[in-house]
Parts: sequence; C-alpha cells; structure tokens
Amino acid sequence: MWLKPEEVLLKNALKLWVTEKTHKYFVLQRRRGYGEGGGGLTGLLVGTLDTVFDSTSKVAPYRILHQTPESQVYWSIACGASSEEINKHWEWLEHNVMAILPVFDSNEDITSFVQGKIRGLIAEESQSASIKEEDDPEKFREALLKFDKWFGLPEQEKLVTYYSCNYWSGRVPCQGWLYLSTNFLSFYSFFLGKEVKIIISWDEISKLEKTMSVILSESIHIHSRGEDYYFSMFVHFNETFLLMEQLADYAVKRLFDKEAFETDASLNDPLQITRRGLENRARNEYFTALFRLPREESLDDILDCFLWIPFCHAHAFGKMFISDHYICFSSQDGSHCNVIIPLREVIGMDTPDSSGKHISFSTRCKITFRFTEIKDSDGLVKKLEGKLKCSASAQGSLGNEEELCPKNSQEDNAFFGHDGLPPSFAGDQSSALLKESSKTVNTEALMRVFHPQDAENLDSKMLKEKMKVQSWNIHFVEYGHGVCMFRTKKTRDLVMRGIPEALRGELWLLFSGANNDMASHPGYYTELVERSMGTCSLATDEIERDLHRSLPEHPAFQSDTGISALRRVLTAYASRNPKIGYCQAMNILTSVLLLYAKEEEAFWLLVAVCERMLPDYFNRRIIGALVDQAVFEEFIRSHLPQLTEHMTDMTFFSSVSLSWFLTIFISVLPIESAVNVVDCFFYDGIKAILQLGLAVLDYNMDKLLLCKDDAEAVTILNKFFDNVTNKDSPLPRMAHHPPVGSNNQEPQTKVDITELIAESYEKYGDIQSMEVESMRRRNRLYVIQTLEDTTRQNVLRVVSQEVMFSPKELEDLFELFKKEHFLSCYWIPHSPALKHHDSSLPYLEQYQIDRKQYCTLFKHLSPWSHSANADLLALWSFRLLDENADCLISFKEFSCVLDVMYNGSFTDKLKLLFKLHIPPAFTEDESTIPAASKQPEPFDESVIQGSNKGKVDIQAYLKQWHEELTRKEESIRNLPRINQSQFVQFSKTLYNLFHGDPNEEALFRAITTVTGLLLRMEEVGRMLNSPNFPSPNKQGTIQDCQSRDSIQENQALNVSEDNAQGRQAEIEWTFAFEQILASLLNEPVLVSFFEKHVNIRAKIEQAKSVQLRAKRQSNAID
Repeated sequence: MWLKPEEVLLKNALKLWVTEKTHKYFVLQRRRGYGEGGGGLTGLLVGTLDTVFDSTSKVAPYRILHQTPESQVYWSIACGASSEEINKHWEWLEHNVMAILPVFDSNEDITSFVQGKIRGLIAEESQSASIKEEDDPEKFREALLKFDKWFGLPEQEKLVTYYSCNYWSGRVPCQGWLYLSTNFLSFYSFFLGKEVKIIISWDEISKLEKTMSVILSESIHIHSRGEDYYFSMFVHFNETFLLMEQLADYAVKRLFDKEAFETDASLNDPLQITRRGLENRARNEYFTALFRLPREESLDDILDCFLWIPFCHAHAFGKMFISDHYICFSSQDGSHCNVIIPLREVIGMDTPDSSGKHISFSTRCKITFRFTEIKDSDGLVKKLEGKLKCSASAQGSLGNEEELCPKNSQEDNAFFGHDGLPPSFAGDQSSALLKESSKTVNTEALMRVFHPQDAENLDSKMLKEKMKVQSWNIHFVEYGHGVCMFRTKKTRDLVMRGIPEALRGELWLLFSGANNDMASHPGYYTELVERSMGTCSLATDEIERDLHRSLPEHPAFQSDTGISALRRVLTAYASRNPKIGYCQAMNILTSVLLLYAKEEEAFWLLVAVCERMLPDYFNRRIIGALVDQAVFEEFIRSHLPQLTEHMTDMTFFSSVSLSWFLTIFISVLPIESAVNVVDCFFYDGIKAILQLGLAVLDYNMDKLLLCKDDAEAVTILNKFFDNVTNKDSPLPRMAHHPPVGSNNQEPQTKVDITELIAESYEKYGDIQSMEVESMRRRNRLYVIQTLEDTTRQNVLRVVSQEVMFSPKELEDLFELFKKEHFLSCYWIPHSPALKHHDSSLPYLEQYQIDRKQYCTLFKHLSPWSHSANADLLALWSFRLLDENADCLISFKEFSCVLDVMYNGSFTDKLKLLFKLHIPPAFTEDESTIPAASKQPEPFDESVIQGSNKGKVDIQAYLKQWHEELTRKEESIRNLPRINQSQFVQFSKTLYNLFHGDPNEEALFRAITTVTGLLLRMEEVGRMLNSPNFPSPNKQGTIQDCQSRDSIQENQALNVSEDNAQGRQAEIEWTFAFEQILASLLNEPVLVSFFEKHVNIRAKIEQAKSVQLRAKRQSNAID
C-alpha cells in the first residue's frame, strides 16, 4: 500500500527493522519478529507495540523508504503485509521511477518528484468509496491493511469502522483493536507473544447490551453461540454501541427477516454501508419516529434555535429539524413542545430583522412560527426557499386538493345533529362493490351512520362529551388547530381523558402522521381499490373468512355497509403490501378505525400502524410483537420485581399479553373502553401500551401473587378486563364477549378506563420512547435467534431419525450447512441465495442450498472428496438429490447422502455410487467434461416464489411422505441397468476412490478382476441369447478375456471402451446392479474398503477452520 510521504529518522529505528533491499534512493526493510527467524525477545516486543499503538511506522511488517544521499532523513512511501506485496511496489519503482531519477540536478528535485508520484498513486487508490468517505483516509487505509492481514476475510468484506479497546479474557484485559464490518465483529490483540483473534458473525449474536460491574465501569457484552465476550475502554462508548446495534440489526434483517429488510432500500447493497451512512440513518430514524413522519423522509439538517411560544409568552430552546418536506421543532428545556410544519402548509417565509437570525413562517392554519438565534440563517433561508418552490410546484401538479386543516366546528356539530344520512345503505351492494369500488367508497365514518347523536340530548354523559369537545376547542384556539398545532403536555392530558367521539378520527390522523401520507398520495386509495377488488389470492380468502368475525357485536358490522368497507380497506392494503398481505388481528384493528374515520382515512391509519408504529407485527412470524413482548418482560422485571419472583416462568406474560399488543387491547376490552387506549397509542406509540400493561399487572398484583398456576392467573386478568368500563362514553354499552375463562359468578369491582390510563402514566410515565426503541433493537436479536434455535431443534429432531450421526455431529453439520448458505449472501447485493431461506415454509425447507453451495460442502465434508473426479461426483449427487428439479436441496437430503457415505453398509454405498452413474444424475456428455468448466444451471425463481403463494397443500405433503416411505423400501431389483459408457465411468470412479489408500495396489487388482469378470459374463450371455452360434472371433474374445487375471487398470478400461466403440451398431450390453454387487462381494479387499469406518469429526473440524478462508479464495477466483 502506498503511503503519504512522511519523515522517518532511521537512526531511531535500526533495532526494529532489517534492511533487505537497497538502492541509491530507496530502501526496502522488514520488521523484526516477522518472516524467518521470528526475532526473539525483540520480535515479541515489536509485535506488542504494533498491536497496542497506531503509528504509521508500525503499520505493516514491510516498508519502502525514500532516501537522499548523505542525509539521515528518510521518507516512508509504501508498506505491505507480505513480502509479495512489498516486492510488487519495489518492482514498480524499478520500472517507473528509479531509472528517471539520475536526470535531476538536485536531491530536493528528486524528493519532490518522488513525493508527487506517490501522492498521485494514493489519489487514484482513494477513489474507493470505503476510503473516500472517511474523515481520515490515511489512517483508515492503514486500518484496512491490518484488517485484511489479521483476519483474512474476503476482499468484498466492507470495513465500516474500528476502535481501540480492551477485550476481557476472564479477569485479564487484552488491549487491541476492534473492527466492525458489514458481516463480522473482529478483534485482534498481540501482547508479549500472546495473540488473541476473535471473529463473530453478526447473525450469530443473540445478546448485545451495555453492562457495568465493579471491575468494568462500562462495557459491551456480546453473547454468541454459547460464548460471552466483554469489551471496554472505548473512547466513544455510546457511538460504538449504537453502530454495533445497527450492524447487528442490519444482518438479522437481511438474513432472517427478509419481509422487513426488503422494504428498506437503503440496506439492499452491503457494499455501500459506511459509518457515516449508519450515523445518518440513526438520526433519520430518530427524526421520523419522533414526529411520526413517513419512513422515506430524509433529514437534511439539525439546528439549535429558539421558538416563540405564544401561549406561554416566552421562547423555548430546542432543535429545528429540516427535511425534504417538513420543518419540525422539539423543545429541549422541559416544556415538552413539539411542532410539525409541512412545507405544503407554508404560505410565506420572512426574515423580520437585519441580523438574519430570525425566520418566521406563515401557514394555512393561520399560525405564525417565529424562530430566533439560528446559526447560518442566511444559508438556511436559501435552502428553504428552494424547498418551498419545489413544494409549491408539486402542489400545483396535484391540483386543488382538500386542505388538511379543519374549516370550523360545523363538521363536529354534524356528529351531534344528524344531517339526514341514512342509517344504512339499502339493498345488497356486494356485486356493485366489486365493479364500481371507487364510487362506493364510504365518505363518512361508520359511527356517524350507525350512532348519530342528538344535539338536544342533555343526559349526563352527553353533557360530559360536550364539555370534552369544548375543552378541545379552547385548546385549538390557544395551541392551534390542524397539522401545525403545538403539541404540549396539555395536549397529552386531554388525550389521556379520552378524545371526544366527534374529534377522534381527525386527531387519530393527526397524531399518527397518517394525514401526511394521505396528503402526499391523493387518489392512491381509490386506485388501489379499483385494482384489488375482484382479485383472488390467499390474502383475499383469509379476509373473506374473517370479515364477519370483526366486532360482530357492533351494528356497523352486522350490515353490508360496514362489511364492504372493511373488505375494501383490507384488500387494498394486501395489494399495497403483498409482503404482509393479511394477518389475523388486522381485521379487528381496521374495524375500530372505520368506526371513527372515513374509509380512505382508515386505510392510511392502517398503513401508519402496520408500517411505522408497530413494525413487523403483521407478518407470518409476528416478530415485532414478540420483540415488544420481550421488552415488556424487561419492564416487568425492573418495575414489578415481586411478580417476577412469584412467576418463575416469564413466558406466561408473553402468552397472555400477545393479544394486548396485536390488537392494542381491542380484543380484551369492551369497545367503548378500548378506543381510549387507541387514543393514547396514536399519541405516544407503543410506550402507551407498555405502560398500560404494567398498570394492569400492578392493579391485579395481590391476586396474581396468590395464583397457583397460569390458568388461574389468566382467569383473573380476563375477569378484570371484562369489568373495565368507560363511564364517560356517550355510546350504549355493547355486548362484549368475555374471553374464555372469565365468568360473573362473583361480583367484580368496576374499573374506569380513564382512571386506569391516568394511573399508568403516573406510575410508569417515565418510560422514554428512545429507551423503548433501543430495547427493541436489542431484543430483536434475542427473538430472531430464539426462532432460529427452534427451527434448528425441529430440523435436527426430524433428521436424527433418518441418519446414524451423533447429535453433536448432526448439529455441527447443520451449522456448516446454514453457514455456507449465509456466506453466499454476505457479499453479493440482491443475492439470489437470500431467496433460498423462507421462514414461512415447513422447518425442513426453510434453509436450502443451491448447486454451487452444495459442491463446496461436498468438497469439505465428503469422504470421497479426494477422488480425482470429486467435482463430477458432487454434481451428480446434487442432481440425484434434487428430485423436484428446483435446483435446491434441504438439510435432510444433504445429511442423508452424507450418512450413506459415512455410515452406510457396503450395499448402501455401492447403490449410491451406482445411482450416481445413471440418469438423472449422470448424462452421457459429462463423463469427460470437468464440472468446474460447466456453466451453472439456470435457477428458476418461479419455483421458489411459487412455494410462497397459495395455501399449504396438505395432500401434496402426504403424497411426498408416502413417496419417501416407498423409496425406503426400494428394492435393488428396481434399479435400472447400467449401460456400457456409464459402466466405464463407474469403473473409473472406483479407481479414483482407491487412489492413495494403503491397499491401493490390491484394490486395483480386485477391481480389474471384477471388471473383466463382468465383461466376460455379459459377452457369454449375449452369445447364448444370439440366434447364431458364436463366431470364432467371439470365442477367441472369450478365451482372451479368461487369460487377463493380471491385467492392469488402464488395459481393462481401454478394452471396455474399445468394445463399446466397436459395437455401436449392435445392441448395447448392460449390467444389472445385482451383477455388480455379486461380483464385488467376491473381493474381500473391496468389501473391507467400503465397510471401513471413516470418522466425520475430523472432516467437520477441518471444514469449520477453512470454510471462511475457502470462501475468500472462491470469491477471488470469481
């Protein structure tokens, strides 16, 4: 590697370096302790210094210096990790520099020329993105060199960043360097001759957390594959931990959770991930989560400033966030004030004074925002002017769309004074809905249609409801109305008391951010409905099945109006997001949304919940819900330790709380109480659900501590939920079907939902949203690894019944199988191997490998891999196993063929070899073509994609199971006969297998004898079956065959090949498997060879050590 020229005083380094090559102007040196000799004690000290310190002069074991005669000052210009690398640089200097230098008149000119030449080379190398984006390219290039030298990972492995730290081996710290790359966490230390090298795949980490102890003030704990690792003494501890979390989260999403990964385009190319990119991504995620903005919104800048708060008559200090389409503000002084200003709402921008530090924005909502003390406000004004012009042009192209800010309170009054809407749509409209969906989209919330309230009604509940509306109207006057309103602690207090029925849909849209999505995509929902209605898929079948199970007690869903609206919303979302499609619990949530929001609004609320607020909840494995349950368990341990001590099995909380998270308590609470929970959820997110869950357990603490089993605890909680009421709700109490296990034999105390929510905020309101997000990232690793462990255990349990490997051997084989799959995904953007893993399939089919991956494993693990035609054997065995011709095989198929090779009887091994030399494994034109020269077979992605669509075909699985049982009972008589060319190749394979065996000569003689015997038998059989008496030539052939007892290997094969070529016009001779088996059984040395026990343990250990290195070599060849 070329280095930026730096001065080196050679007299201070004579004891550390050994000169190997010299020139009048250059010298090549080797570091003591490297290369031959080791360097003794000096070498140990040098190695320790090279690891602990980060000096340019110690970056590599080889270097080239530029020298000027009669000077003690040298310039370092190149370094290398190996002799080959540094010699290439020396040769380049010989050809391009050394011959030119004598023409210069002075040493100063020579030095200037050399330095300019080297800097030019470095500039060319620095075009690499991985180096160009770093703050200090020179030091990063040094780190890249060390990273490559110490760990030997493939060149495509992208180093993201590196840190100096301590690794704790027991109670002894090892000072070294921690390297974070896209797929691995690596650590290297060398201290007084002791080398420590650690490589951990991100996808193998099940725990990543911050810890503190008496010895370690602050450290990072990593748990991977049963081992614990502790790292400490980081200069930037929080930054390091956040990057680790991001890289681990990226890896598990890419490899295990494709549904979440594929929705994130920024992660699709692992080669483009950088530290700066990850830092920007973290800031962007924080920004969009804080203000509930679309995930694709990109943050441009964050500025410190003051915002004038009119209702407080004071300035609030905080941060201004500038993105493509929004200006947002979050206070930092405890005033809990947040503001969101969409650029589409801005109608004017002004800088009122000459200082340029003040900016005012006028909005359509008739609110003026004044920001002061802004640094570089001139640059900000120019930037915002450009953004506002783009926003205005975009608005113009969209046409005159409806403003998001409410006009006045007339719409609210319409809820109380029914304005003539019919209670239901007459007639059966199901067919019309399919044909003219856009014309029948509901423009009113179902609650307005089925529960219109009389404005003249003066009962106590209606009076309370009107008081709530009045409180919100006062709040709107003071804090603003619409998307630009000031969101403060008072706003949260009003939400906690329950949003009025008339305002609920509007405020749900506002607090969830769904209004921004809807404003950005006018007409999108109508187009989706038109495109999706009438289609038939697995999702639509499941939707139809669940339509009448969605709030069946509510009159809105006892009519075609509500059912049709629910069908359209769910089908449209399944069309928008086919990765999710439809998941149970979505129907319950959507039903409640339709009660209070218009149909299009309900759709965008569903989008906000499924894609932002509850990510990964509604998919096949409900990973998001499981992650939040793990977070919930952590909070139970910290806030309710008594309950934790009593409930020895924490899985109880996971099982009982799953419906709480999936349906936001809608499925367990009466609907009039559940909507208050939904109010808090849309304002505070998952934090509100966690708080309420803790409050429910705390409220029932005494009863739960007396429970003797889980069933009793479930009964107590179900009774509690059935008795939660909403005393302020103006709606009639609907029939609530209590969960199984609840009954009303004993009178229960009624609990008001408003008081329960208030208690949850009072006791657990200190839970921070950012803390929850960090816990989510940490527990995602644990949840996904737990699911992977379950898959592994089920696969091993099934396969162990089919093979004779020990449990440990089988487990190691599975890890190698899985690792080979992942190694094919690490460095290839949009790798097709990623499609080979599908968690929705049965356990045995979740992980599959293609031909290239199988051939690599065959080379590492097969006892026949030493054969000269091992590549062909791997190809043929893959074809034999790939019975469904999808170019993929499962672990069961892989382990079964290995089991035959290692543990099968003589007959089983011979039968396998026989099958490898007949179709479909063997084809005639492959016997002489090396497998490496063949083009890979085209991969039919439709096979894989097709396996994910439609319902699981039980009949197909039963048929497959029956066929497997039939194959087990397969008789050797059912095997087809092998023809002459196949037999020739079969014989060659046997010769190749015997090569290198101690009894090689005896085995060659035996197989020659068997081959000759089989040829004579077939020749005699053909003559006996011939209508003519054998000719003298044939008789001579028989006699000649009888005298070949001592014939050598090549003669026998040549004779058989000549016979095959000379009789093409005649009927080909063939052999049955029984003939070959009987002939080979007559040779004890052959039987002993195949029945000899081969230990797979040595192969497994060797494969573990070389698997990663082999992938490096394979990638280099590719």
